[in-house]
This record gives sequence, C-alpha cells and structure tokens, in this order.
Amino acid sequence: MDFSLLKTMCAIHSPSGNEEAMKNFLLDYIKANRKNWKHKPKVIHGKGFQDNIILVFGKPRTAIFAHTDSIGFTVRYGKQLVKIGGPRLEKGYELVGNDSKGKCEATLNIVKDALEYKAKRNFDTGTELVFKPNWREDKEYVQCCYMDNRLGCYSALKVAETLKDGVIVFSTWEEHGGGSVSYLQKYLADNYKISQALISDISWISDGVFPAKGPVISLRDSLIPRRSYINRIIEIARKHKLAHQLEVEGSGGSDAKELQMAENVWDWCFVGAAEQFVHSPDEKVHKKDIEGMIALYSALMKDL
Repeated sequence: MDFSLLKTMCAIHSPSGNEEAMKNFLLDYIKANRKNWKHKPKVIHGKGFQDNIILVFGKPRTAIFAHTDSIGFTVRYGKQLVKIGGPRLEKGYELVGNDSKGKCEATLNIVKDALEYKAKRNFDTGTELVFKPNWREDKEYVQCCYMDNRLGCYSALKVAETLKDGVIVFSTWEEHGGGSVSYLQKYLADNYKISQALISDISWISDGVFPAKGPVISLRDSLIPRRSYINRIIEIARKHKLAHQLEVEGSGGSDAKELQMAENVWDWCFVGAAEQFVHSPDEKVHKKDIEGMIALYSALMKDL
C-alpha cells in the first residue's frame, strides 16, 4: 500500500480551531480524485459548516466521523505556551508554526512545570505551534506526528473509493473539547434520518491491544456505547473473517461524546488502528492494522 497521501496529511498544519488548511487540502483531494471513485458523493461544506466537510453517498444508513484537527500549543505571552488538547510533554520536542514574521521554529522547554518554547525570537501572541513532522517508514510500520487523526481521515478517504451508501464526516475541534459534531449530527439526523455512526479515530497499544493484530473495536472508553450495536459490529467482523481486537478502557474520548449527548438518537462505536507513543511526535502504527482498518470499515459500511 502506498502511504504517500498519509505522509502529506501528517505534515499539514491543523491544530484545533485552525483546521482551514486541512479542509482545503481535503476539498482539493476530493475534487481531483472522486472521478475515480466507484460512486460520486454529494460534497457539503461552506457557510453553516465552518471548516467541516460532509460527503453523502447514495442512500446512507451509517455515518463515519473522522476529526481533522490535532493537538499542539498556543503561544501566550513572551515564551509562554498553553496546551491545545493533551500533547505529550518532553523537553526538546521540535515545534513549528507561522506568524506575521514568517516561519516559526522552536523546541519545547519545561521550566518548573511551566511550558515555554526556546527560539531565536519571540512569536506573535496566539501563534499555534505543532510538532515538526518527521516521517519514518519501514516494511512493517509508519511513524510520524499526528497519525491521530490523519490516519482516521486517510482510512475514510480509502473507504470512499468504493462506498455506495453512507456518509463521511470530516469534523473539527475533537482534540480540544469538541463542538462541531453537535450541529453536524443534527444536520444528518434532520436531512438523512441517520442514527448510527462509526468513529474513525486512532486508539493506543496497551496491555491488551497489540500491533499487527487488527484494528480495535472499542467496547468502552470514558463513555459506554449501546452493547447491541457493538455486537452487530463484532458479528460483521467475524462473518467476514476480518482481523480485529476488542478494547476496554476507562478513559479517553472521541467525537462519540457529542453523539451520545445529542438530542437525536445515535448508536456509535469507535473503530480504529492502535498506535504507540500517543500524542507525541513519534506516533507509530503497524501497516497491517491500517490495511485492516480500511477493510473493516468497508465491510461495516456495506452490512450495517
């Protein structure tokens, strides 16, 4: 499998609240490639949708939600930094961004539990800094910052190539409290009567989740989905003899939280490959799990 698209996406500046560059990249990619897709979607974006994108294929029953934002840091005053989401903190991490004076390059510094950046100059207040991309690939793994959640978007784009009936949502703000899915779910419920979803996101390797053993079907994290819906998903995976792992965690979250709290009825399940070195510049995923994620999503969108 060619991962050049994923490599490109991992390097796009898209911290929570400033996802415009990723939105524009996705729109350009969809415009250029949908002629080669088996079925042509309706593309919904623009006024009323902020930096989100909705693709509607055929007569949809299920929606895939993939968030386009990343963790990072906001420059406060002087050399001070404030976290965007929950990045791993390690002195010396390389950071990049842009301000009114041009390109920003810095390293992360931690002084008495306070976050700062080290650089040759001060950056404009409000500048977003993200991990500097460093793509690494071998026969088994791909590794870079922001596999979470560029990989979830990558998988969704690959599923789009053959999708007949379904919706793909590229959402925003997930890493820093959410917000967009609240109105996106309402639009889908009101206009397409959809009430079931799959969360195309990245989980983590743990004492019960291993590399190269298939994507995760999450039974719970900080929230608990409806078990009968989860059972249907597991049955489909088993019917097609698709590699998968069952995950149980007591923390963590995703776009699912806004679906579960919505006024509309939604069933949801987090399904995705697991990574090592979560929320760091070194997020690492096994290629078999990426291929398995795409295969599982393709089967679920046909059978759910």
